[in-house]
Amino acid sequence: MELLFNDLSVHEQFHDMASFRDALARLMAMRGAARLYGCEVHCHGTLLNAKPMAGIPMQQAIARLGVESERRAVMIWMTRGGPFWDDVRRHGGDDWLECNGEVVTDTAVGEAAYRSLHGVDCGLVSVSPSTWNYTPVEVAWLREAEGLDNQNTRLENWWDAEPFKEALQHRPPPISSWRDLREASRSRFEWLTFSDQCFAPLAGVPFAKSAAHRFIVLLDILDQFARAFDETGARTPESHRIYQAHFTGDTALFSDSSASEKRDFRTELKFPHPNEPGSSLFCSWHGKVRHMTLRLHFSWPVNAGQPVYVVYAGPKITKR
Repeated sequence: MELLFNDLSVHEQFHDMASFRDALARLMAMRGAARLYGCEVHCHGTLLNAKPMAGIPMQQAIARLGVESERRAVMIWMTRGGPFWDDVRRHGGDDWLECNGEVVTDTAVGEAAYRSLHGVDCGLVSVSPSTWNYTPVEVAWLREAEGLDNQNTRLENWWDAEPFKEALQHRPPPISSWRDLREASRSRFEWLTFSDQCFAPLAGVPFAKSAAHRFIVLLDILDQFARAFDETGARTPESHRIYQAHFTGDTALFSDSSASEKRDFRTELKFPHPNEPGSSLFCSWHGKVRHMTLRLHFSWPVNAGQPVYVVYAGPKITKR
């Protein structure tokens, strides 16, 4: 499960240091519980700019805490430790997301909703007291201007440690190994067909949660792209949006290998066909996991009624 700290739950509601200190203690207790169960609470990289008290930014308020260990733990999380959800942000500034009639684009609520609508198990953690102490949080993704249907989701939201711990106990275990990644991928992405040896190249690679998370993000986008056809087999507006957002441009998550790479690494880019023994697939298209320089290779093009074969997850093949 992915957890985002609800930055909107900080809205100048504290009137004294004692109530602010108690709220931070509850928040850090929830973060500690999450880590015990293999999860993290991701905050925004600019959280220190939020104002828990009238006219007083978070950093200044934290500096007034009386106990040095309290100040250090909170500051490390919000400045150096993170992790920060905006580093792997999924929704764009032009995505119109609303909650209770208010725009929540560019907030953790909007990001959590966007991830949830794209198949990611994502929830919120809020401070208490605040105007956000309720659950579920209902968010609408308004897409009429794009010629697409609106979508709605309900996010779980926690602000107290004990119910939060109880909820975590009933969650599936987090991905903590490449084997977990393989099993989660095969069970979750029904529009993708994985080769038997797809994840084998990761066997000699040290496991990294951030890399495993990025693989899940790539597979989720690819799965969405594979299903984005209408009943006639034509591409939908959603398909074109996904292609423009993730398959084009210098910062695209997916791309084809260069002409020279396809020439020099032609043998390495051939993989056994998952459904046709003795045959091979040339898979130069790949998704990029920049941490540790890992790649995800798959069949191309993606057409209606045809399987999308995912054939390789591992270190970059076309290294010179």
